[in-house]
This record gives sequence, structure tokens and C-alpha cells, in this order.
Amino acid sequence: MPDETVPDLTVADETVPDLTVADLTVADDNLAGLLLLADGRLPTGGHAHSGGIEEAVGTGRVRDLPTLRRYLVGRLTTSGEVDAQFAAAARRWVGAGADLVGGQQLDGELGARTPSPALRRAARTQGRGLCRAARRCWPSAGLDVAAGLHPDGPLWPIALGAAAGATGVSDRGAALVARWAAVTGPAWAAVRLLGLDPMAMAAVVAELTADLGGRPVHDAAPADLTALGAPLVEVGAEHHARWEVRLFAS
Repeated sequence: MPDETVPDLTVADETVPDLTVADLTVADDNLAGLLLLADGRLPTGGHAHSGGIEEAVGTGRVRDLPTLRRYLVGRLTTSGEVDAQFAAAARRWVGAGADLVGGQQLDGELGARTPSPALRRAARTQGRGLCRAARRCWPSAGLDVAAGLHPDGPLWPIALGAAAGATGVSDRGAALVARWAAVTGPAWAAVRLLGLDPMAMAAVVAELTADLGGRPVHDAAPADLTALGAPLVEVGAEHHARWEVRLFAS
């Protein structure tokens, strides 16, 4: 009987070319710095968040490498793609002068695509931490404006895009890093939660790197940016927030 609890959300689109390192601009020589900020091991909050994996493991939707891989593909092609497009848009916003009203509109549109209050809180916590680290490493006016977009901090993809502007990484580079984080954060959280073989997990992550290009970045108004959703993850985040004992904040 087919397993309908963990749908394979792979999006096939042979007309869209993958983004590879060769497609990045000379400015993306600084990509390593942005990858550092997106690394969940950096003490900015990412290490405390599982990307929804803890709830999925607790409810049995993710229980081994095959189901985890399907979860990661689904995340990459839904919320991960939204994060990528908004990170790219935030990078363009910084390049255009980082006006406060434009930044708040961008942050608000992304918030509207995140129905779960628990997920919005987690994204702002991580965005606030990323801004703090980025401002320490690469002080810039764009990061200063981004840090003040919301009293609780900017949403994580907005902070990532602002950091891309501070490091000189392109909008395509910002999108690539957002997609990378959408896969690697939950993957390594799953190693801790399920006791998986780290080498086997590394192989799964390496396999999925072929999908990191995804769709090209879209230079569109905030309201017209990607609006893909993952309702089960949103509902799960609200359940997870009520757990009395948990290893991760989200």
C-alpha cells in the first residue's frame, strides 16, 4: 500500500536550467562568507532549529533515510524555494539602496507566506541572530536597515539577502545559499534525532546538491514573488511549539 503520509513533492521542470557554480558572478567569490553565516553550527540560533524535522520524526512521518530524503526534497521545492526567492529579492533591495518602506514590504510579504506564528517567530529569531553576526563581520548600512525592519528582527531570508549585499554576493548566490540551508539544517538535525549514520546522511545531502539550482531568481515586485506552501509543516510547527519536552526550538 503506498505511503501517503510523506508525499514526494519533487517538482519536475525540464525547461528551467539548474544554477551551478559556473553561473555565479565574480562577486560570488565571497560566497564562503555567506555560507558561514548560513551554517547551523554558527551560534546565531540555527543550531537550535530543526526545520520541522523534530515534529516530523515525533509523528513518524520521517523515520529513516528514504523518508528523510523525501522530506528534504519537499522542503527544497516549497518553503526552501520561497526562502530562496526572497533572499534574492532582499539582495536586490540592498543593491537599490535599502529603503525602509521597501524592506518592510518585502518582510511583510514573506510573513504572509508563513501562516504559522511559531515558524514566523523562529524565522525572526534566526534572522535577528544572522544580522547580528553579519554586522559584526561586514558592517553596512543595508544590514543596519534590515535589522530594524521589525521589532523582533527580520525574517531569516531577508537577513540572508541583506548579508549577501554586505559581502558582495549576487542575488543568485543568495538564493543558492538559502536552498543549501533548507537542506542541510534539517538533514543534520535528523542525524541527532534518529541516530543516523553521518556518512550516509552526507551522501544524501550530496545527492540533493544537484537540485540546489532549482528555479532562476525572479526580479518581481514583492507581492508577485513565489508563494509555495507546505501546510503540513505549518500545522506541525504549531503542534511542536506546544511540546513540553523537545530538543529543538522549532
